[in-house]
Amino acid sequence: MPITPEMLQQAYLEACEAELQAFKPGNVSIHSEGHGMTVAEFRLSAKASAPHLCDPALSLGEKIFQAIASTRKAVGCNTNLGIVLLAAPMMEACLNSAKGTALRENLRQVLDHTTREDADWVYRAIRVASPGGLGESAEEDVRSTPTVTLLEAMKIAADRDRIAWQYTNYYTNVFDLAIPSYHSWLSLWGDEQWATVAVFTGLLLAFPDSHIVRKFGARFTRMVADRMTLVEQALTVTGSPGQAMRVLRKVDAEFKSAGINPGTTADLTVACILAVRLDRLLKAS
Repeated sequence: MPITPEMLQQAYLEACEAELQAFKPGNVSIHSEGHGMTVAEFRLSAKASAPHLCDPALSLGEKIFQAIASTRKAVGCNTNLGIVLLAAPMMEACLNSAKGTALRENLRQVLDHTTREDADWVYRAIRVASPGGLGESAEEDVRSTPTVTLLEAMKIAADRDRIAWQYTNYYTNVFDLAIPSYHSWLSLWGDEQWATVAVFTGLLLAFPDSHIVRKFGARFTRMVADRMTLVEQALTVTGSPGQAMRVLRKVDAEFKSAGINPGTTADLTVACILAVRLDRLLKAS
C-alpha cells in the first residue's frame, strides 16, 4: 500500500504527542510546563505544521517555511523550529521513496540534493521563528540571501547546532544512538512513554544540548550531565521506571528554576520516534 500524506501526518502527530507524554526534565511535557510555553501550544503547533510537512506539492524548503509560518500564526511563538527542521527531510524521503526501501538511505538522498532555493526558504522560516542565537556566522547569515545549498549552510552551522549537525551527518545521532536505545527500552519495559524518557536522557548524556549552550555557554554543562546521570540511574535501578518520578520532578524543578531547557534534545527525541514510525511505513509499503 502506497504511503499517503494522511499516513505521514498521523505518524508526525503521534510522534509529537509521544514526546509530550514523556517527562523530560527542563522541557515542556504533560507532567510539567514551563519557559512560558504550554502543552496546548505544542499540540496546536503540531497540528498547524503537519499538513505542510506532508504536502507532496511542496519542496523541502517550502515544507519547512510553510510549517513554521503556520505555527507562528497558530501560537505566536517558536515552539517547533527544531522539530520541523528534522521532520521535513524525513517526510520528503518518504514521499519520494521506492517501494520497500529504508528511511535512512532515502534520507541521505534528500539531504545530498538540497538546493539554494531550499536554503532561502529555510532562512525565511528561521526569521519567522526568531529563535535566540541562531543564524549568524562569518560565512552565512539568515538575514541575507543564501549563497549555498541548504546542506552547505547546515555544514557551516554544524559545530554550534546539533540539528545542523544531523543534516551534515545524515542523522547519525538519531539512527545509531536514539533509535537503538528506544527499541531496547521499549522491549524491556513495553511502555513508549518511558522508552521516550530514556531516549531523551541518553541523548542529553551523550552531548551538551545546543539550545542550552547558545543561551548559557558551558556554564551548566557539567551540572546537566550530573543530573541526567541521576535520572539514568533512577530509571535503571529497578524493574519499574515509574520509581524515577521523584528524581525527575526534582531535576525538572532545578532546571526550570535556572532557565535550563534542553530543547534540542527534545527535538531529537521527536525525530527518533518519528523515524521509527516512518521506517515502519516504508517497509510495509
